[in-house]
Amino acid sequence: MSLRAQLNDAMKEAMKAKDAKRLATVRLMLAALKDRDIAARSETSKELIGDDEILTLLAKMIKQREESATAFDSGNRPELAANERGEIEVIRSFMPAQMDDAALKDAVTRTIAEVGAASVKDMGKVMAVLKERFAGQMDFSKASAATKDALSGK
Repeated sequence: MSLRAQLNDAMKEAMKAKDAKRLATVRLMLAALKDRDIAARSETSKELIGDDEILTLLAKMIKQREESATAFDSGNRPELAANERGEIEVIRSFMPAQMDDAALKDAVTRTIAEVGAASVKDMGKVMAVLKERFAGQMDFSKASAATKDALSGK
């Protein structure tokens, strides 16, 4: 089942269960997905975005909510931070399991060897391959730091 179908089914289930928080978050996700579909449209292509792009969109939504939660915490608004973290949990439920730090470093090391990267100048090549293979499974800010460390010899 595609991720798009899972989101639509989740919306129906949340409506039936009268789970207002989950329903609101799933609707936000579907709205963002529809916006991305519209932006990707052209005169010649009416295709919808695929699961890999949906995972990238969901990862971006999680990052936005994490930043908002941090801002709310620093602004002494714990109720708003808790709401953001609740949305993060719902969004994460549609994503594949995140890699732990050891698996992330192993994937970075293998990709560097495979691409033949020798210096920080090759970081773009490594990150492109990582994003292609591990969309939704990896925190790319951590992957970027690990790649930079590995390529600079740290």
